[in-house]
Amino acid sequence: MATLSRRPRDGERGVTAVELAILMPIILAVALLIVQVALWFHGRQVAEAAAQEGARVARSAPIDSGDWEGVATTKATDIVRAIGPRLLDNATATTSEKDPDERFVTVTGSAVQVIPLLPPLAFTITATAGGPVECFRPDNGGEDCQ
Repeated sequence: MATLSRRPRDGERGVTAVELAILMPIILAVALLIVQVALWFHGRQVAEAAAQEGARVARSAPIDSGDWEGVATTKATDIVRAIGPRLLDNATATTSEKDPDERFVTVTGSAVQVIPLLPPLAFTITATAGGPVECFRPDNGGEDCQ
């Protein structure tokens, strides 16, 4: 009866260890790259959620409201701190207006960097949300917003 296992020849001893030593850095780099991409995607979701909440606050403030910028940026940064304070480093929120009746909030930050050799600019995340200011018209048919 033939045996399935065979003894390695003298020239093949240690081949498995050498193959593992060559392949292990590649496998480790691929695993870290997968984790880095996942952290970037999650950081992007946090930035989008914060920008949307800040924009919701900015859009619901009256047109003649003077402090909507401060309230909107505070809300956006509070959302970043609540959802993922360690996912977005140096997160900032800014506001802008395209027209007097359109308001936008932009959240910018950088994702957590797992791979130290990659440039940090590669993981910068920017999310913008906004739209027209909500205008509630009176029941009497007037055109003025309340």
